Amino acid sequence: MTEGKIKASGATDPGWRRRGTLILLATAVLTLLLIGHRLIPNVRGFGSLVDTGAPFLGLGIPLLGLAALLRRSRNGLIALIVPTVVWTLLFGTAWLPSGDGGSARLRVASQNLRAGNPDPAGTVAAIAATGVDLIGLQELDEVGRRAVGGTLRDRYPHQVSVSTVGLWSRFPIRDEVGVDTGLAWTRALRAVVAAPGGDVVVYVVHLGSARAGDTDTRDRTVTALAAQLRRDDAERLIVLGDLNTATTDRVIEPLTDLLHDAQADAGRGPGFTWPAALPVIRPDHVLYRGLTASSADVVRTPASDHRAVTAGFR
Repeated sequence: MTEGKIKASGATDPGWRRRGTLILLATAVLTLLLIGHRLIPNVRGFGSLVDTGAPFLGLGIPLLGLAALLRRSRNGLIALIVPTVVWTLLFGTAWLPSGDGGSARLRVASQNLRAGNPDPAGTVAAIAATGVDLIGLQELDEVGRRAVGGTLRDRYPHQVSVSTVGLWSRFPIRDEVGVDTGLAWTRALRAVVAAPGGDVVVYVVHLGSARAGDTDTRDRTVTALAAQLRRDDAERLIVLGDLNTATTDRVIEPLTDLLHDAQADAGRGPGFTWPAALPVIRPDHVLYRGLTASSADVVRTPASDHRAVTAGFR
């Protein structure tokens, strides 16, 4: 048998055809997961976990493309156009330019300081260096509060804190109050800031933690915060905080149904913040209403396990 006949025989071998079929099947499953990940039942937080990791489903596209090349499956390569388009529409648009980049009248930041932070002053100094007007902090213990206060006192003379959350401001603060989110202790506050253009209500929030197989506490606090925001009639409002949920997670919808997401409206990319060394999710958010977001960014800060998030508003 000649070499040409051997090659022809290999190309029509049932094993090769079967492997090509498996690539097509895997491509179909990937496409369905991308389109319908929020339809997966959220039993013990599994659906929420899939939602959070949904952007990384796109990694399956080049892997399947490599398999199709190795198996010389032209149909497999063509089929990959579908999940590629779906992923781009769902997640790829986050990389497109957004926001007008214009001058902001109010600039804000949020940082999970990290309980037991060895250098809280260094963490907040990096945030202050960005020139923001308001800094909302979470996981603020007594040692951290003293260190932060000393670092920010001159530039941010107005400060309020409740339990482990705090707000530092260049502008006067009044009417501060703790907010009950259904935890055993108060881990959120509401304050009125006399910002340029008029008062802005600012919430600094640290919602309940979520762990694999146990998201009930986090889910309950999301619901409680959403109920509080529905009752709040402030025209201009900002939420700064570690919400322990990603923007792709269905659980955040009670909040995003009420408020806009600064990163989605004026940032570029997914804006991942945790873990700080190599972030893969975004639990830290700036949500708002009654304002126009002109910019949003993520700032690498020292000594914390979260990166900070910032936003500018007109």
